[in-house]
Amino acid sequence: MTTVEQREKARVLRELHRPGEPLVLANVWDATSARLVAVAGAKALATASASVSWALGSADGEGADRSLVLARTELIVRAAGPLPVTADLERGFAATAAGVGGTVGALLATGAVGVNLEDGGRPVAEAAERIAAARAAADAAGVPLFVNGRTDVFLHAGNAADRDALLEEAVARLRAYVEAGADGVFAPGVSDPAVIAALVAAVPAPLNVLVGPGSPSVPELAALGVARISLGPGPAKAAYAAVRRAAEEVYGDGTYSALDGGLDYRDLQGLFVTG
Repeated sequence: MTTVEQREKARVLRELHRPGEPLVLANVWDATSARLVAVAGAKALATASASVSWALGSADGEGADRSLVLARTELIVRAAGPLPVTADLERGFAATAAGVGGTVGALLATGAVGVNLEDGGRPVAEAAERIAAARAAADAAGVPLFVNGRTDVFLHAGNAADRDALLEEAVARLRAYVEAGADGVFAPGVSDPAVIAALVAAVPAPLNVLVGPGSPSVPELAALGVARISLGPGPAKAAYAAVRRAAEEVYGDGTYSALDGGLDYRDLQGLFVTG
């Protein structure tokens, strides 16, 4: 991929983040899931760190080897064809801000044009410095990488947590990441429409929401001003649940009904056979 092509993909990804007309991402983890999601009508592709880690035989939370994650990302970029790809790189696979910059440089070499970076609960100033390093690395490469700054203050909160206090902390963190160079912000663990609306109003950047069963629908989130919707590891969990059902049935009852509804061999083969 030429730098010009990568810049164009980055431009497209950026323009797809429109409040009220959100970019919907059914997160992928390998070439086949990438092709399936692309064929279904995706406008861009995104990896989910947990899904990629599990596929690589590792635990989520930077349990996977960075080089393997980047190699998998490159495969997904190739499978995506003309669609832009953004990668979830967790905390940047680095102990320092400079290391995050190095990771982003390596990510750009895969052809990806977006990145998720989470704060990992670090002090705000330190987390913002890591966002700034990612921005600087992309600028040095001449690619307008879409940097999505993430905080997990809602995701790890207990049921008894003070919603107002969580919202205040999330807003402070996300604003700091925007000031440091983030193009968008991500606060997984939020499903309350009132909290989502408050984040949209308080943070001057496109808001990304993680969804699953019980979350507001895409039209409802669009009406709240959300600019990006992610399924996260949800598709991988559903796929692996199908594998477990089939295995438990054949090793238990000796039957195969769990295989009903599977994709046709020719459909999957057709994703990769050309000519």
